[in-house]
Amino acid sequence: MGRISEKMEFIKGMDISSLMELENLGAKFYDADGDERDLLSVLQEYGTNAIRLRMWNNPYSPEGEPYGGGTNDMATTIALARRARDRGMYILLDLHYSDFWADPGKQIKPKAWADFTGKRLEYAVQDYTVAMLRNLRAEGVVPDMVQVGNELSNGLLWPDGRRPNFENITLFVNAGIRGVRSMEGDIPIMIHLDNGGNNKLYREWFDNYFENDGMDFDIIGLSYYPFWHGSLADLEHNMKDLAKRYHKEMIIAEVSMGYTMEDYAKYEKLEPGKRKGMATKPSLVKGIDYPMTKKGQADFMQDLMTRLVKLPDGLGRGFFYWEPAWIPVPGSGWATDVSLKYMNDPGPCGNEWANQALFDYEGKPLPALDVIKKFKAPQK
Repeated sequence: MGRISEKMEFIKGMDISSLMELENLGAKFYDADGDERDLLSVLQEYGTNAIRLRMWNNPYSPEGEPYGGGTNDMATTIALARRARDRGMYILLDLHYSDFWADPGKQIKPKAWADFTGKRLEYAVQDYTVAMLRNLRAEGVVPDMVQVGNELSNGLLWPDGRRPNFENITLFVNAGIRGVRSMEGDIPIMIHLDNGGNNKLYREWFDNYFENDGMDFDIIGLSYYPFWHGSLADLEHNMKDLAKRYHKEMIIAEVSMGYTMEDYAKYEKLEPGKRKGMATKPSLVKGIDYPMTKKGQADFMQDLMTRLVKLPDGLGRGFFYWEPAWIPVPGSGWATDVSLKYMNDPGPCGNEWANQALFDYEGKPLPALDVIKKFKAPQK
């Protein structure tokens, strides 16, 4: 077991999983002086000390066409992890156990496991976890934390591990935990759900997990998007309750906040019918406590960090901002036509996150980064 408080400072993390795709498509990033710089260099200058990287099993069609969204295979993960490690940053490895996006709305079995059930599927999870960590160890980039599954609110590896089948959910999560423990016994392990403001969801999920002999782990990871997941007060209430119930360290594994509602169609250069559009629909924005402005984004991040460090017993250990660099360059979207077909999703593709990045549409840093840099967590 490994408590991150014994090994790491307060996490000011960024999920940059799409970075290599963005760079290959010509994305450029700048520092406060307007000089073009490597993204990781700029982020580190603004206080970033950790990087989160998602990994998909096989994000390609049977014909070898990439699924997009960063196409986060092993080679991409190794390359980004090496860049982070070269800068002395912590690494959180996010194993999706899917060939593409895994979230509460979809948890598609990897193509290679499509016919697996029961013990065969359980062993596949464990063997895959071991193999991925062995590969990373061979490349000198063993992660500092491992996330077993992504946004597991409704389970994983559907239909076998779909909620409410907590017996199978626990079976598969345990297999992932065993895989990590067999390779790196003291790496902190995270279990990650979405909807961070929903206390009922978290209580029911973790109570069922432990009732089904769920193995011990180290970190509860939460996703929190203010336009979907309630108020920051809801998030704080949930985390305080989780601290009392389970006494686990907590990290906001995904968080973001918009800074504008200005459209970015001219940057994407897609026909209207080919664009996904912003995730922050006007109807959703009306319900949040912060304006979608640069100052609103900065104030939100200040409030989030302040609430995190006030959790009981120092259990609030930090955050990972989700895709702070996903600016709207032509060609970079959440999916491709082949991955839409794979998911049986009507689409369209395109970028739905650019107005929530920590860089503006042209790659210049936003004031929220200054807030992150200046924030000082209390010393333990």
